[in-house]
Amino acid sequence: MKKRNTAILGAAFLMATSAIGPAFLTQTSLFTSQLAASFGFVIFISILLDLGAQLNLWRIVTMSKLYAQDMANELLPGAGYFLAALIAFGGFAFNIGNIAGAGLGLNVLTGLSPSVCGVISCCFALSMFWFKEAGRVLDFIFKALGILTIALTVYVAFAAHPPLGEALHRTVMPGKINFFIIVTIVGGTVGGYISFAGAHRLLDAGVSGRDNLKHVTKSSVSGILITAVMRYVLFLAALGVVVKGIALSGSNPAASVFQSAAGSVGYIFFGVILWSASITSIIGSSYTTVSFWRSLSPFIRRNEKVVVTVFIIISCIIFLINPKPVKLLIMAGAVNGFILPIALAIMLIASRKKSLMNNYKHSLWLQIFGWIVVLIMNWLSIKSLNTFL
Repeated sequence: MKKRNTAILGAAFLMATSAIGPAFLTQTSLFTSQLAASFGFVIFISILLDLGAQLNLWRIVTMSKLYAQDMANELLPGAGYFLAALIAFGGFAFNIGNIAGAGLGLNVLTGLSPSVCGVISCCFALSMFWFKEAGRVLDFIFKALGILTIALTVYVAFAAHPPLGEALHRTVMPGKINFFIIVTIVGGTVGGYISFAGAHRLLDAGVSGRDNLKHVTKSSVSGILITAVMRYVLFLAALGVVVKGIALSGSNPAASVFQSAAGSVGYIFFGVILWSASITSIIGSSYTTVSFWRSLSPFIRRNEKVVVTVFIIISCIIFLINPKPVKLLIMAGAVNGFILPIALAIMLIASRKKSLMNNYKHSLWLQIFGWIVVLIMNWLSIKSLNTFL
């Protein structure tokens, strides 16, 4: 029982911490400066779409007792490789963004260029990955910094004195809507490897099958709600700064929020938080993305550490070729927002095949909810293509 409860909570926090990374901080701050209080509506819509995706993906994977890529291959030979390729492509986008975030965080602390800081951060991440003892010590430090992130964000939200009435009003009655921003936020929360990572974590822990249905549902919803609350608090913090007429820095908008509301100390703390979140995200997204190929390729299974290392190095090289941190952090969410409806559609089709579902019948309302998300995300993606390109 204790082991199961730990796995349920762990999967929820794995999903939430994967979502609350450098892109999360940058996107929320930048988009609040663009939409002001109307960004609350984007958060509200994204929560609904996130729930539709998450509830379906987690249930389908855990009830089938099959990893997503293996399930897709059982549905149609080659579909698992296609899904894993999509996840890898989205993982590259996430990881390039993570390196960009690490560059921004270390730039705040050292004043060095984001490109140099990105390279230093990649070397540090690789040392953590290869030397387990260093990783264990730093893991404890980063967990403490995660708690500090939440506490500091809540403090900044109060210190910024945001217009709560206006924020709540525009959350349901927006003054303006931006389709690209919705796609980016949804993609950054449940796109790519993030949702599958939590579901696979439950599968690894044995939390699967009909007996665990309510626990899977609880874990998936908890992950979304944790992320949503954190995003709304950060939105309020940024809104409080924006309504005062303070312009956020185009090179590091999230840092501007913390500096404006909490002074130089808040600015330094933010640099530490952004850097630590980015370092853990570099390792986490690289490892999880490569793990999708573990059951598909004996070579990757035998050389997983080497492949993860190459994955990180290639991500760093791409960042150096196009060292625009903020743009990369925005594009990471957008790319995975485009991938989400394809991955979800594959899983929804697979859920209709009885031989794959381990005597579980996927509910009709979830099927409908899931296909609505697929259709809306496809429509939003098409509408926002001009912005993306």
